[in-house]
Amino acid sequence: MSAYLLLSAGRGPRECAWALAELLRRLEGDAVRQGVTVQRVQVAPGDGLGTCRSALIRMSGADAEAFAASWTGTLCWQAPSPYRAGVGRKNWYVTAQPPPSDAPTTTFAEADVEIVGCRTGGPGGQHRNKASTAVRATHRPSGLVVVVDDERQFSLNRRIALELLRQRVERGDEAARRAVAVARWRIHDDLVRGDPTRVERPEPVSAPRRQRRGRAASGR
Repeated sequence: MSAYLLLSAGRGPRECAWALAELLRRLEGDAVRQGVTVQRVQVAPGDGLGTCRSALIRMSGADAEAFAASWTGTLCWQAPSPYRAGVGRKNWYVTAQPPPSDAPTTTFAEADVEIVGCRTGGPGGQHRNKASTAVRATHRPSGLVVVVDDERQFSLNRRIALELLRQRVERGDEAARRAVAVARWRIHDDLVRGDPTRVERPEPVSAPRRQRRGRAASGR
């Protein structure tokens, strides 16, 4: 079982790209404890060293979907800015949303095309008007239909019809891919600051232990 999340710093300041990188590491650590495997599929680096503007990740394992749900929404990294001293703001927001699925690629095959001969209308001579030289071609998987009567031979019209259908199927696939890309970019613009579903903070730094003095320290 697998699930995907797209994490984005949106159009926030560079602290948000830093926060995204910190949250991604926190997420990966949480995944290890939950028995979920995380793979970084695609990462867009930020301006600062080790920062991320966005990251597409894949989670796999028995609890992958539940784990992804626990990290979905507006995430907040609560810590002082590492870039601007004296800035009062400590909340840096990123969004984590399931990305739109990739558009499937249609495999065009002549076996999926229904070819029917039909009579053409209009000028062209007695033979062209009476003979079934025109072609009506239907691509069954997509429902696309073309009618071709450019030539006086059925075989030529058939060849043209198949090529037209192939081109239309390819254009349809390209349009679907563009729609997915646009939907993914909208996630970057839909970042809602405030009311986070999850707040994470840096781990507290433990104070170094002082060496015990006296007899216990000297071993006496």
